[in-house]
Amino acid sequence: MDAGLSRREIIARLRRIGESPERLDAILISHEHTDHVSGLPALVRGLQTPVYLSRLTAPAIDWGEAEPTVIPFQAGSRFAVGDIEVTSFTLPHDAADPVGFTFSACGVKVGLVTDLGYIPESVKYHLRGTDLLVLESNHDLEMLKVGPYPWSVKQRVMGRKGHLSNDLVCEFLRQDLDRTVSLLVLAHLSENNNHPELVRIGALQALQHRGLNPKLVIAEPRCQTEVFTF
Repeated sequence: MDAGLSRREIIARLRRIGESPERLDAILISHEHTDHVSGLPALVRGLQTPVYLSRLTAPAIDWGEAEPTVIPFQAGSRFAVGDIEVTSFTLPHDAADPVGFTFSACGVKVGLVTDLGYIPESVKYHLRGTDLLVLESNHDLEMLKVGPYPWSVKQRVMGRKGHLSNDLVCEFLRQDLDRTVSLLVLAHLSENNNHPELVRIGALQALQHRGLNPKLVIAEPRCQTEVFTF
């Protein structure tokens, strides 16, 4: 799912969990921004692994000398990768055609949603019934406002096609998180405008408000998480 790290780092992380790029059945791309695809052309070079991405995202990728097998899909469609059913859905982000995904197999549903300025009802619908949810918690509003970014970038990040703030995530947890979620991973934290403990404290308070107690994991920047199994 996405390939924003370097080819070397992706391969190193795969090896740490006993895997190799040659064993990948597919690579799914959410959108074309650099932090999600910068390692993609190098990663797919020499591999037979198909790359799935939306029809409007496909032309936005610069493949260089790579010639991958590209399988375009319509945003909002479903398709299968092996025995995994993949559902795509549109996200409000300033990219060509950004999507989130859910993955269903063997009675387990996983949701993966990053890079969105707010959480519309359509996204909440797709996240119902998830067992494991990976959700963006990108920035702390106060840190962003006083941080090093130019004002134009700050406006973009805070906008409805930008990124989720900790406050918006906590609002979702208090009001809409499905009780089926047993593992919640908060991810895509800004290194400049957020801090893992701010994310953790706010999320725990929001979950306690609902009386929910899923396992909470904060995916810190540049750190590989544990492997999650069901």
